[in-house]
Amino acid sequence: MVTVVILALVTLFLAFRLYAVLGKRTGHEQQPLPRTADERIAPARPSAPIPDISPEARAVGDPSVGPAAIRGVRAIAGIDPQFDPARFVEGAKAAYRMVLEAYWSGDEATLAELVGDDVRTAFAEAIADRKAAGQVLDNRLVTIESAMISDAEVQGQTAYVTVRFDADIAAVTRDLEGNVIAGSLSDAVPTHDVWTFSRNLRSNDPNWILTDTDEAS
Repeated sequence: MVTVVILALVTLFLAFRLYAVLGKRTGHEQQPLPRTADERIAPARPSAPIPDISPEARAVGDPSVGPAAIRGVRAIAGIDPQFDPARFVEGAKAAYRMVLEAYWSGDEATLAELVGDDVRTAFAEAIADRKAAGQVLDNRLVTIESAMISDAEVQGQTAYVTVRFDADIAAVTRDLEGNVIAGSLSDAVPTHDVWTFSRNLRSNDPNWILTDTDEAS
């Protein structure tokens, strides 16, 4: 960032197109994307049945949930017993990689399956601008150092889950002939992003939609 994506990274989520997929500001190029449209992305899905554990037990002490998100995670799990924060984060990590790689390669078809209308429009515009400038991104997601639910809440029937990603990315911009314009693949740059996903908890559709991405403060 498929029943929301593709990438053989999704063991628990790939089966049903990532019942959980999430991720960052796509500005892993030499020039940042407009933080309004370009920085929104998409979906995630649950996975196999989880043990019969109370929402409180799943949230408290779970390293995948930050202190500020515990109450929200409990609220979500109380409405949707299939919601498991640890599995959600694994799906988010898979989505993070998928969405970024699709954006970097200009794969609009894949992005269309992962993002909402506004996000898709933003990405399409950014990709078009890149093509018009004769630039090609040759970025690499080296590693995701950590991923954690930093915030969560329920508004009406909709749940919002924000995941913080700390990752290392090697970014290179080339011209159409393959010449390096900026960046280096030998030096990975630490990045810190927060992606917010949402889902109507009363809907039969298990997909989470990426509704916002930003840099972590």
